[in-house]
Formats: sequence, C-alpha cells, structure tokens
Amino acid sequence: MLKLDKDFLKGSIPPLVTPFRNGAVDYDAYAGLVEFQRREGSHGILVNGTTSEPSSLTVEERNRIVDVAVEAAAGKTTVVVATGSQSYAETEALTRHAAGKKGVDALLIVTPYYSRPPQRGLVEYYRQLNALHDKPWMIYHIPGRAAVDVKVETAKEIDNTCPTFVGMKHASLDLAYVSDLFEEIDEDLRVFVGLEELSFPMMAVGACGLMNAVGNLRPKPLAEMCEAVWAGDLFKARDLHRKLFEINKAVFYDINPIPMKYMMKRLGIMPENEHRLPLVPATPELEKRLDGVLARTGLV
Repeated sequence: MLKLDKDFLKGSIPPLVTPFRNGAVDYDAYAGLVEFQRREGSHGILVNGTTSEPSSLTVEERNRIVDVAVEAAAGKTTVVVATGSQSYAETEALTRHAAGKKGVDALLIVTPYYSRPPQRGLVEYYRQLNALHDKPWMIYHIPGRAAVDVKVETAKEIDNTCPTFVGMKHASLDLAYVSDLFEEIDEDLRVFVGLEELSFPMMAVGACGLMNAVGNLRPKPLAEMCEAVWAGDLFKARDLHRKLFEINKAVFYDINPIPMKYMMKRLGIMPENEHRLPLVPATPELEKRLDGVLARTGLV
C-alpha cells in the first residue's frame, strides 16, 4: 500500500451531481457546485461518482467534467475522480485522462458492473489499471449496484499487487468488513463511508471520511462530523449523525440522485432539476414528501 501523509485524502468528499440543462451537461453549474462545496467546508470533491449519473454520460463528457472540476477547484480542495465503467476499455480511457491531470489528487475505480467477474479477474483488472498511472487510487466497492463483492482476501492481494493502491469506498451495510480490512491489510488504509446510515458507525471503527450523496445538500455538518471524530468528540459526532438521519434517509426515497436533485433545485443550490433517461425527476407525491423533510430539518 502506498503510504500517504496522515492529513491527505480524508474527511467529507461528496460525490457531486451532474447538472443538466436541455439535455446537455451544464458545465458552468458544475463549476458552481465545486465552489459551493469548498465554501461550505467539505474536505474535497468526488467527480463522476454514482450520484453524477455516470452511466448516462459519454467518456468525452466525463473527461470534460474532470477538466471543469480541476479548473474550479484551483488547487484549493482535494479532487478525487471516479474513473470506472463496465468495460476495461472505457475505464482505461477515463483513468488515463484523469491520471494525466496535475490537479487530480486520487482516483476511485468501481468494480466492473454487470459482468460479475471472478475474484481473480478483479485482481488482474486492477493490476493492469494500476500499471497505467502513479496516482493514489481506491476501489469503489458497491456490491448492490455492481453485483460483485471484493472479498477481503482479494483486497489484500490487490494491495500486494498494486503499488499505488490506498483504500476503498465501501458502500455496503457490512460494517465488520471494514474492521477485517484494517486487520488484514493496514490500519492506515483509507476507507470512506459510502452509505449515509453508516456514516458515524463506520467512522467510529476507523473509516477516514465520507463520500456520501447527502453532502451535495448539507456539506458543513458532514465535515463537522468528521472533524469531531478526529478530535475524539464522539458525542458531538453522534449528535450530528442523528440530526442528519432524516435527510440521510430522504436521499434514498427514490433512486439516487432523484430526491437529491429535487431538493438541490428547491434550495437554489443548482438551477435545474433534470436527469437523463432512464432516470426521471421526482413525482409530485415524492416532491411533497421531500418538502416535508426539508421543512422539518429547517432547510426551508
């Protein structure tokens, strides 16, 4: 495992949504979202994560979003880029582009979805991708969407095989898995929480930060929760987690980022609530339900 400075690559790093306008990516609005995150205290941004609807974007669009993010961040915040896809060819193209950008600090590469590869296939997949670049990189472990698990022993083999491997975004309810990773690989492994409901519990057992969709909406409390854990103030961190709990659940009242985009438009964080098929905007019933959440949590 590549050794990192103790203060690098940690904290709340939200996966930004992709704003659309009339079917096209609104790059100006995207730059505004980067600035919003920096202003609200996030420790970084995640570009082209699941919340950005990456499967609806072309390789060219995803690469252009990376360019816009780097320019908007201007070296003032950590930039992590998700470069995975369902095919090796697309992942290679995305990885080469992001790794070639000076302003990209790290990569996040999802397990290839749909194909359901064997564990030895995952090891070889990541070994070949690692050979393309020298950036720190992490596995994006999201078995609910990708339909494949990374076994702990596989993660250990990837660590032994890939010189710049540094960690994982873990989007699963398996909390014990995180402790197993630290035990089998290294306690300095960068493990980011990928599910809102486990934000505090996973950080309490050693996760270094959050890559949660809800950070698009409430960046500051997430950053504060991370900082409370680092300071050893677990009561404050737990209190923040509880205060966020209803809004955390609301993010998944429908497929992410459908609820998120509605609430962001409602709060004026971005100009349009637009998706690309097969995703569609919130129904009137869902809008009403989300309005209630926003009112109860004091956001409107």
